[in-house]
Amino acid sequence: MTKFEAGRKYSMRSICDHECVWTYTVKARTAQTVTLMDENGKETKCRISCCGTIEEMVRPLGKYSMCPILRASRAC
Repeated sequence: MTKFEAGRKYSMRSICDHECVWTYTVKARTAQTVTLMDENGKETKCRISCCGTIEEMVRPLGKYSMCPILRASRAC
């Protein structure tokens, strides 16, 4: 399973606009949560979800119908 690692950067794209990219750095992690810092220095704590046994994922902007998903396999 691909997991988030502290100190690494990860990115995600908008579903509606491919040019819109968010980049987050993992500041810390536990078994169930990650603390993310965006490009502006804002920190967010998110609960980790698993996509089967393939990879971990989080939703740093909230959970809604077309929300972007940050996946552990999308390291920068």
